[in-house]
Amino acid sequence: MIRAGIIGGSGYTGGELIRLLINHPKVEIDFVYSRTKSGKKISGAHADLLGTTDLAFTDSINPEVDILFLCLGHGNSKSFLSEYSFSSKTKIVDLSNDFRLMQDASFSGKDFVYGLPELNKNTITSAEYIANPGCFATCIQLALLPLADAKLLNSEVHINAVTGSTGAGVMPSPTTHFSWRNNNASWYKAFTHQHLGEINESLESLQEDIGELFFIPNRGNFSRGILSTAYTRFEGSDAEASDLYHEFYKDAVFTQISEDPVHLKQVVNTNNCHIHLHKHKNVLLITSVIDNLLKGASGQAVQNMNLMFGFDESRGLNLKATVY
Repeated sequence: MIRAGIIGGSGYTGGELIRLLINHPKVEIDFVYSRTKSGKKISGAHADLLGTTDLAFTDSINPEVDILFLCLGHGNSKSFLSEYSFSSKTKIVDLSNDFRLMQDASFSGKDFVYGLPELNKNTITSAEYIANPGCFATCIQLALLPLADAKLLNSEVHINAVTGSTGAGVMPSPTTHFSWRNNNASWYKAFTHQHLGEINESLESLQEDIGELFFIPNRGNFSRGILSTAYTRFEGSDAEASDLYHEFYKDAVFTQISEDPVHLKQVVNTNNCHIHLHKHKNVLLITSVIDNLLKGASGQAVQNMNLMFGFDESRGLNLKATVY
């Protein structure tokens, strides 16, 4: 049994992480740290946990935990690790964007590995510190990695992806407020979204020169999930595209290739990514869907933890979608 500490457990990703770890057969939650909610029951922030756990938030930290999860806002993980010290045996999974790019991966004697298992599984298994990928980045990379691995991303890639309101975090804002989001749709950060940096670095680790990525993120009128459509030139056949993706993901526990068009309800509340391929003339359309809070955040963090500690990769993550 390993002991886990969570920093910042009152948000959406923190809540999902607590739910997963409470039910993980190899993990005991040692503490959930919060400066603002210390002493208050976790079920006060996550009402569905009422009757499931008596854990309370604390402002005390155990520096000897085996695994530390950082569920802090972007830019806050570095300052937290500068303020607090942990045992040399404490492994860390950071869910912010502080350490995802190669230029930021080394910090205070710690070297963070980019935690996308479908790309870096062998490195993750021996890593001490993990930078958990972003949600859009996960969905889009899983759609494009097989093409980069085959050195076939030689043309522009056009990406349109829509995310649920939980992707913006638990703190309300004008564009997450129900009365604004309901019966509405809009784009934001066109061509400049912060996840493009990590997407490009991953793809370029497989193919040095890739076509430019044109990414339009959209706000969806739903709570959770990401649906991404990406298309680019592809001169091969339907069968060749299918073989390429099936071969690349043959050992991937959570990424499946579907013969039928995919939709969000297949993957919401799971750690899965479902991918569908559609060939039109000399263009290949790749559709990918994930749950932004699980495969795009806390589920993938637990997947990384499993790999780091030598557990079965899917331990505690055999979750089922509700499609009706």
